[in-house]
Amino acid sequence: MFNFWKKLKPNQEEVPAEEKTSEDVRRETLEQEKAEATRKGEPWVAVLDTQVNPENIRNGFFELDWNNEFIERLLDAGYKGETNEEIVDAWFRTIVTQMLAEEGVDTERGMGYINVNPLDEGRSEVS
Repeated sequence: MFNFWKKLKPNQEEVPAEEKTSEDVRRETLEQEKAEATRKGEPWVAVLDTQVNPENIRNGFFELDWNNEFIERLLDAGYKGETNEEIVDAWFRTIVTQMLAEEGVDTERGMGYINVNPLDEGRSEVS
């Protein structure tokens, strides 16, 4: 299975500065960028993480985060879904299809299915 993305809540625990890793700093920077874009009313989306299954290179996931303005922009562009995750998934599929087409890969073939598992409020795992 390929997990397209996971949406996470912002970190709720504050890590002391002396214990912060470069990943902690990167995530804080992304949270600041998201807050600034949201304050300005601008759409924002970012890849927070990518992982590959070491036992099967064909399996992995992208972890994405976004603001409400991004969802509104997708809705204005005609994307649909019952949840924000479904809306972002439709957009992500468009991006992947465009990349495949640019590489000359047949995009008319079946792309499989996506399984969304809600984890808790604001978080889902998609495989």
